[in-house]
Amino acid sequence: MAQAVEEWYKQMPIITRSYLTAAVVTTVGCSLEIISPHNLYLNPKLIVQQYEIWRLVTNFLYFRKMDLDFLFHMFFLARYCKLLEENSFRGRTADFFFMLLFGATVLTGIVLVGGMIPYFSETFANIVFLSNSLTFMMVYVWSKHNPFIHMSFLGLFTFTAAYLPWVLLGFSILVGSSTWVDLLGMIAGHAYFFLEDVYPRMTGRRPLKTPSFITALFADENVVVAQPGNARLGPPVQDLRLD
Repeated sequence: MAQAVEEWYKQMPIITRSYLTAAVVTTVGCSLEIISPHNLYLNPKLIVQQYEIWRLVTNFLYFRKMDLDFLFHMFFLARYCKLLEENSFRGRTADFFFMLLFGATVLTGIVLVGGMIPYFSETFANIVFLSNSLTFMMVYVWSKHNPFIHMSFLGLFTFTAAYLPWVLLGFSILVGSSTWVDLLGMIAGHAYFFLEDVYPRMTGRRPLKTPSFITALFADENVVVAQPGNARLGPPVQDLRLD
């Protein structure tokens, strides 16, 4: 069993493995009181006045207490981050890293700006960890790249992947979780999908071209990847289970 888990971990692509490891280590460290969440959360005042720049990163690594919700998000992080990196971004690690960087920037910007808008400031002030939103963004982008894959939610009903974000949003409402967290992930995911996949087809321009200094950090092989449309014929049924 331990060997199988180790093999599964080693086979993860680099970005997925790194993010999953950082998230688990950070969350476990907070649960054991080795790390304090008070040193991790997004606090604009401390970032600007005390130069605690690390908060811009650490707020994406802490997934609250280790409960069923934590396992749920680790499942989606390991699954959909891995699927994106291995398929849609196969051979394009730098582009995948830039997607996460773009999503993190958009989410942070929304929260900071929202905190200054009357009637919304209180809501956004309570959003101090954006890890769940970034995970939801990856789910959203994956669903846009694979809209015709048939899925089953806990064996209760089937649907196509295009509706996956909405199904998860409905599930969050049912269990009483904050819908703002999921909605922010959908907004960031849609912004990326539009600017990277839709807008270039409309205008021939690609505004989200990965900067050369990020590309230089990753040495990918040149891999020929089938277009998404070629992979949508006869899709398998996927089941959203935690086991």
